[in-house]
Amino acid sequence: MYSQPMATATTDPVHIVPRSSQAAALLHPLRRRLLDAFRTPASAAEVARRLSQPRQRVGHHVRELQSHGLLVSAGERRTGNFVEKLLRSSAMSYVISPEALGELAPDPKAIEDRVSSAYLLATAARTLGDVADLRRRAAGSGKRLATLTLESEVRFASPQAQAGYAQELASTLRRLAAKYHDEAAEGGRTFRFTVAGHPAIERPATPSGDDDDEN
Repeated sequence: MYSQPMATATTDPVHIVPRSSQAAALLHPLRRRLLDAFRTPASAAEVARRLSQPRQRVGHHVRELQSHGLLVSAGERRTGNFVEKLLRSSAMSYVISPEALGELAPDPKAIEDRVSSAYLLATAARTLGDVADLRRRAAGSGKRLATLTLESEVRFASPQAQAGYAQELASTLRRLAAKYHDEAAEGGRTFRFTVAGHPAIERPATPSGDDDDEN
């Protein structure tokens, strides 16, 4: 039976990877398979059998994942006189922050064309980096991070309808900002709102694999 899980085994729905070394550990194809296998608590030996991989090889990659905080302790399982240490992935899914790219991270200020896809990507990357930093600060202070996410899909009958929607949306955003923004509010807190749009696309049910070396 399982013992009580340790506090460090709390699974985050999404973990943002801020460092290049952690990103490199995450992108290794076998390690990605291991993190997927460890979404539920298991021992290294158990996962090695499940993936038909040598225990020594799995043990090496497990230690690497642990050193980067991507695998965490999840208690123990006793079978007779034998006790197995259980591990669990630190999150259900992962996102690599632009922080991991250092000076190569995109900067919206460096892009003049505000209606280009490059500007949208740079702004999205900035949002990801900001949220990663805010999550760390919130966790350090034991507080919940206040965020707002709205998402919708609109099917336009014509380019003219699309342009009209964009104009109305921009006008509404300016009106709301003017109504609620208070520069002189004592104790107030500034929030950044980003409204973006792009054509919707169909995603495959499961991502395709790659041919990277798993050694």
